[in-house]
Amino acid sequence: MPLTLWLSLAAICAMGAMSPGPSLALVLRHTLGGGRFTGVTAAIFHAFGVGFYALLTVWGLGALIAGFPLLFQLITWFGAAYLAWLGIKALRAGRAGALEPSAVATNRSQAAKEGVLVALGNPKLILFFVALLSQFVTPEMSGAAKAIIVLTAMIIDGGWYVLVAVVLSHSQILPWLQQRAHWINRITGVLLIALALRVVAGPLV
Repeated sequence: MPLTLWLSLAAICAMGAMSPGPSLALVLRHTLGGGRFTGVTAAIFHAFGVGFYALLTVWGLGALIAGFPLLFQLITWFGAAYLAWLGIKALRAGRAGALEPSAVATNRSQAAKEGVLVALGNPKLILFFVALLSQFVTPEMSGAAKAIIVLTAMIIDGGWYVLVAVVLSHSQILPWLQQRAHWINRITGVLLIALALRVVAGPLV
């Protein structure tokens, strides 16, 4: 995989991981309720769920692209519409949203289970992989390139949320973020809408 293409892949995975949503709320809640290592556990197991979807993407969507290009185009447009809707929702969220988790006591076992389940049950993740990550998959792609896609998605997702857990384990950081949640929501909304427009414009490869 060329470096420039991988950098595009990494940037898209990073923006997907960093967008506020149930995944961020999960890591915040377990960090607040169980401490740094509980939050890190939630982050790592969330990355396993992301890796599962990435694996399904590189295994199955190459055949979909080759055999049903119109169906794939329709799915891509639907994914773009959903991304745009998420962006509009983030722009309208104001100060509310994912940065207000309920701080309840949790443990590592619960964090691991919920980390996987939130990843697997998040419709945003499903459509993210269909609409965006699948555009890096081609029918003739090698096994090594597919492995790079899966590992990139897992490492960036896990690395981001581990960083979130580590940073937010310091008690002075979360109030600062909550005070600026409206700006975080606005920036995220603009990025999601820009991604949706990029998807509609055409494939990335």
